[in-house]
Amino acid sequence: MVLTQLGEQFYAKSLPAIVDLEGAMDEIHKQKHEVSGTLKLSAPYSAGPFFLDDLVARFATAFPTVDVEVIYDDKKVDLLTSGVDAAIRSTTLLGPNTYAVTVGPAPDMTIVASDDYLAKRGTPNHPCDILDHDAICYAFGSGKDLAPWGFNGPEGTYTIQPKPRMVANDMRSLLSYAKQGLGLGYLYREIALPHLSAGGLTEVLNGHVTQLPRYSLNYRSKRNMTRRLRAFVDMAKAHREAA
Repeated sequence: MVLTQLGEQFYAKSLPAIVDLEGAMDEIHKQKHEVSGTLKLSAPYSAGPFFLDDLVARFATAFPTVDVEVIYDDKKVDLLTSGVDAAIRSTTLLGPNTYAVTVGPAPDMTIVASDDYLAKRGTPNHPCDILDHDAICYAFGSGKDLAPWGFNGPEGTYTIQPKPRMVANDMRSLLSYAKQGLGLGYLYREIALPHLSAGGLTEVLNGHVTQLPRYSLNYRSKRNMTRRLRAFVDMAKAHREAA
């Protein structure tokens, strides 16, 4: 069979597009079999200093051919339309064709206040006492949703939502407000620990405050997972077990 003149013209004009398409398919295939490209992550501000900054640094060191973008934002993420490879959140964001694994250590929480504040307002002896105090609360996203304070009780764990005087979506701000005597702050103990050791800041309700669940690493379907995301998920799991 021989192409007609029109067929030859069509072939000549369509060949570059075919070559480009084959090249694009080859590149996609290559990325699936090599740990390379750009890994895009979405995470809340609180995850960074707690465990994620360290995990991402380890990953970038282990895989120098991968570029990493971490966008800190507490807003809800649609994994199918946002363009991110994975979202780290304090709750699981399961949707159609999405998966989740727990990552990071289980956060130890604490309630702290400045010595000056406690001298003026008194020290709470029971979790219910926090309702009579100024509260410094962590906010998700726009600030409409506040993180409840978790406690251990005879019948298991329970939460109390105190009335907030100060609200922020960054744990470091909560710590700063507590140090300046603006109320009781509920935050990660790891963030507060250096300031507790330095003095001027005191833990209250020791033995009553419960741990929070681990963070959740949420990602799209395993069917078309890139090697870079698979490598990150595997490292996150290993990092979790070592915590």
